[in-house]
Amino acid sequence: MMLILSALLFSISSNLDNLVIGIAYGIKKINIGILPNCIIAFITSLGTLISMLFGSYIAKFLPTSISNSLGALIIIALGIYFIITSLLKFRNKTSSKELALKDVNDMVQYAESSDLDKSGDISIKESFLVALGLTFNNLGTGVAASITGVSIKFTVISTFVLSIIIILLGESIGNRVLGKIWGKYAPLFSGVLLIILGILELLN
Repeated sequence: MMLILSALLFSISSNLDNLVIGIAYGIKKINIGILPNCIIAFITSLGTLISMLFGSYIAKFLPTSISNSLGALIIIALGIYFIITSLLKFRNKTSSKELALKDVNDMVQYAESSDLDKSGDISIKESFLVALGLTFNNLGTGVAASITGVSIKFTVISTFVLSIIIILLGESIGNRVLGKIWGKYAPLFSGVLLIILGILELLN
């Protein structure tokens, strides 16, 4: 049960950027088809898999007690960093230049630029570009999570499934007030989820 819970917490946290990009596409009336959505899910899941395999390789050289604590502390530190970054953005009303952890206003600009042919639909080529950008958000946390022993199999599967669902959800609520609220606070929520995950792994 703990393996599944940890995998879900990680997957939800790492997919919150997918929610925000889905909201942004909904706001701009840009459609994400089934195949492009699956491509985004596959690439982000593949990035998660690679980062977690790398983390599990590092863990082989560390005693179990040290690797669990180290990975958990890294996850907590990343969560704190995400929260502080979000709060500073709220206070200063600044825009992030990185793709990861953007708010909905930043992502709207990204959504427009990622529709390269201005067709109103995300093509297969464009979906690769979007996926590569979203994947960077999973790399550091993926390494740390696997060091603590978070299940790679459950995490990759849940990341793939949740990516598809969350992008569709974001797109469907993109032109509603709720979507803008979620888009604004998703980075902050992501940090909170990482801290919870890190604490659970630290106590496990």
